Formats: sequence, structure tokens, C-alpha cells
Amino acid sequence: MGKRDWLFLAACLAVLIGVAGSLWRRERVAAPREGAAAVTGDPSFQATLQRVNAEFREQWAGVGLETAPTAEPLTLARRLSLALTGAVPSLEEIRVLEKVPDDRRLDWWLSHLLEDRRSADYIAERLARAYVGTDMGPFLVYRRRRFVSWLGDRLHRQDLAYDALVRKLLTEEGLWTDSPAVNFVTATSDPNQDNKPDPVKLANRTSRAFLGMRIDCLQCHDDRLEKIQLGDPQAPRLGEQRDFHQLAAFFSDVGNSIAGIRDRPAAKGYQYQFLGGQQEERVAAKVPFLPEFNRLDLSTAPAQPAVLKPDRKTPTSDGDLREQLAAWVTHPDNRPFARAAVNRFWALVFGRPLVEPIDDIPLTGPFPPALETLADDFIRHGYNVRRLIRLLAATEAFQRDSRADFEITSDHERHWAVFPLTRLRPEQVAGAVIQSSSLATIDGDAHILRKLMKFGQTNEFVQRYGDTGEDEFADRGGTIPQRLLLMNGELVKERTKEDPFFNAATRIAVLASDASRAVEVAYLTVLTRRPSNEEWKHFTDRIEPTRGNARIAALEDLCWILINSTEFSWNH
Repeated sequence: MGKRDWLFLAACLAVLIGVAGSLWRRERVAAPREGAAAVTGDPSFQATLQRVNAEFREQWAGVGLETAPTAEPLTLARRLSLALTGAVPSLEEIRVLEKVPDDRRLDWWLSHLLEDRRSADYIAERLARAYVGTDMGPFLVYRRRRFVSWLGDRLHRQDLAYDALVRKLLTEEGLWTDSPAVNFVTATSDPNQDNKPDPVKLANRTSRAFLGMRIDCLQCHDDRLEKIQLGDPQAPRLGEQRDFHQLAAFFSDVGNSIAGIRDRPAAKGYQYQFLGGQQEERVAAKVPFLPEFNRLDLSTAPAQPAVLKPDRKTPTSDGDLREQLAAWVTHPDNRPFARAAVNRFWALVFGRPLVEPIDDIPLTGPFPPALETLADDFIRHGYNVRRLIRLLAATEAFQRDSRADFEITSDHERHWAVFPLTRLRPEQVAGAVIQSSSLATIDGDAHILRKLMKFGQTNEFVQRYGDTGEDEFADRGGTIPQRLLLMNGELVKERTKEDPFFNAATRIAVLASDASRAVEVAYLTVLTRRPSNEEWKHFTDRIEPTRGNARIAALEDLCWILINSTEFSWNH
């Protein structure tokens, strides 16, 4: 071999050593930049928390339910990690967390997660499913990934409060590439109508995602089942077909051109032929409830009604239809807006909403404990999402164990006397499998190879496991194909086989000082808990006699068993 060949081989070897070193490197888990004390120590935070807890205690006493004890710290860490990142904590995160004093551990962990970009991206995807659905939509005028990335940026930087974010979605103009928020509108574009956004679909999205109300059945007829209350909350009436189309009329001026989305007054306005009508008629834009906001009701409002610009906190008087709608939707007195947000974030943190279905909250109640109190706090403190999440995690309801020394019934779970068990959603299963197969944290600072593998494997797994779609918080049972995919699918196979660079099983077998230590680390890595004495003895007795490749195979089997346990697939 010539000198050049040797130099080439040396360069290749150096690259391989560098890659291997970065893969083996133990990632640092930095302490949160912002402490929780500034928020949780605020008297108003504690007052809201005490009121929420008191409401639940009153309910538990009223129906005569015992309550479960407080869950273990690692159990709470697993819940929060699954809720906010879609994955379980890594072993290195667990090691750092356990060094934090007990009384600060939950706040520390929550601060760590909220500052992690993974949380912003994960929550953004959950919100995007409610805002624009899961379809990739019309390709030429819609960029879903760009939209989700923009949502993640806003959540991570905290540069838009929740109400301001929603106003921007409802009012944004421009191109779907340069102005990502406009994808909320272009997601409804009809290729057969020159890609004009669909006012009916936009009205449906607005009512469900931002108001938590299902009024879309009014598109075709009046409320015949007497389930939809609209009008004045003090004297509600049944919903009518006209209510829905008056809401849709707020989007009648939205047009699409080479310059992107723009509002131009339509010559004919919004036209619709109502059930029983003889012909189409012009429908004026009008809000479906809270009629006291007359300045936002175009059937009675002056030519230039007061509106709220997306980046302002005070009304102006130069707005178009969408600005008027956005001002009404996010108005502090429009309580359905705050209720819908609280219910959605509650579902994100707990795995199921306070009010089910998640987007079907009655206008006038009755409401479950905590909903109104949390909505009040959300409004008073500027629609601060992080504060709301901290409140939810601090409640006694969230910190209850899912196990108890009494018989747990559906009533206990329905009234939050125990933490309700829910199945992990497909992306959570994939995230848990992938993270539990790595001792290091797979976050934004992880090696590019780890992140690429996670992205590809997650998408493939979710597609085969079955994406839950928009209605992801609806209760669904597991299926035999899903169980078989965990037992025999490529993801679990790839993530538990012998691989010293990527897989935890191999590294545990090689690095653990003894069999007992290996069993403990495997349980922490996969289930975020230590084994019981019985489990510890059972697996230690079987792994202790093994050496070398046989021990690696034994640890692979143990990790496979834990991933396929029922415990792994639930949020407990």
C-alpha cells in the first residue's frame, strides 16, 4: 500500500473513532435555567392550587370515594416525560434527578422538561392535530411540517401567549412558506376551487379547536337532539343551522392568490341555501353565543367594529372579518376559549380530558371540578401555557398513584381519586421503546445518527401501529396486531439486539458490575422504576451464571420482556 492509501485509511479510522466516541459519550443533563419557585411560590399560584385541590376533595367526600396515596417520584417523572415529550426518562436523566432533594424533585424535573425543545415540539404536534388535522393537505399551498415547527418555536421561546397565538392563526396573511401560521387557513384549501380556503371547514376547526364546542352538525340542520346550547349563557337556546353558517361567514372574505392568503371583501358575501329554503341567501357574520359583545356582531355592529390585532392587547377599530372573529374568540369574557385550552392541556398531562369528548364542552355546564378555577387562572395570568402545565402537575389529582390498597373502580378513575390508567398512544410507545434502548438522552443535543434513527423508526412504527389521528384522546382498546408488532416488529428487534453503539441492553451487560446491578439498570431504563424484591431475585438468579455473549443475550431477553409487559404500554 502506498503512502496515500495509508493516509486515507488513517483518516477513515479517525472519523470512525470520533463517531464512536460521540455515541458512547455520556450526555450532560444541565440544570434548568429558570427555577420553579418564581411561579409556584407566587401566592396566586398557591391559592389556585389549593382551590383546585379543595374542589376535588369535596367531590371525593361527596361520592364517598377513598383516594390513592401519592405516587413515587420516578412514577411522576415518567408520567410527565411521556406527557410532554412522548418518551420515558433516560437513565442519565434519572441519575441526575435522584440527586435533587426530594422536596424540589418534581419542580426540578418539570422545569427541565419545559426548557427542553423536545417538549415544545411534542406539544406543538398535539396542538396541530386539533388545528389542522393529520393529513398533509393540498401540497401546493400547505406546509404542515412548517406549521408544526412554527408552533414549536412559539412554545419554546414563549414569545406568544396562547391567546395571541390563536389570534395569529385566525388572522394571518401571506404565503404558507413565509408566514407559517397561515397554514391553519390553507389546510382547508379546495384544489377544485382555485385553492380558496373553505369557510365551512374553518368554522368547524374554530369551534372545536378553540372553543371546545361541536356545532358542526348544525351545518345541515337545526339541533334536533337538544344537545347544543347557544345564544345568551344566562338564557341559552338550542342551536340552529343559521348559527353555524353565520360563524362560517367570518371567513367569506379569505382569498388565495400568488401573494398568498389575503382578505378581500367578497362581492356576494357568504351565500347558503338553508334546509327548507328555496334559494341561496346572503348570510351575515355573527357570533353564535355571548351576544353582549355587540361590537363583534356584524349584524348590529358599526362599519368599523373594535378588534384585537394579533400582536396587541387593546382593541383597535380597523379590522376585517377574521380580526373581529379572533377578537371575540380570545376575549377574556369568552370563557369557552379558556375552558377549551384547559381541557386540552389537562388531556395532554393526564392522558384523558376533564370533559369528554375533548371538544364537546357545554356552554353552560355543569362543569367538573377544577375546570372553571383553572380557566380563571389561565385568563388572569395572560394565557400562560407553562404556568397552566405547572398547576396541573402540582394538583393532588395528578400526583395520585394509579394503585391503592382498596378495590379501584371506574368511579375512582372518573372522579380522579386515583390516577386514571390510559394506553400510551402510538408515538408514545415508539418514543418509549427508542429512549429505553439508550442510556443517554435522545434530545436535541444527541448525536445526529441517534436523532435520524429515532425520526425514521418512529414514523415507520406509528404507521404500522396505527396513528390515532386527530381524535387522539378518545379511549381506544389495544389490538392483537399492535401486540404482535411489539413482540415481533422491527423496532423492538432492532432496539434490543446486540449493538454496543446504540442499544442499552448490550451496554448494560458489558458495563454493569454484577447481575444484580444489571437488573436494576434495565428496570430503570425501560420502566423508570426499580424492580421489586421478587423481580430482582428472579432475574438476578438467571443472569448471574452467564458471562460474555451469554450475558448480553440474557440482558436482551430481559429488555424485550420489559418492553412487552403490560406495564410498559400504560401511562400509570
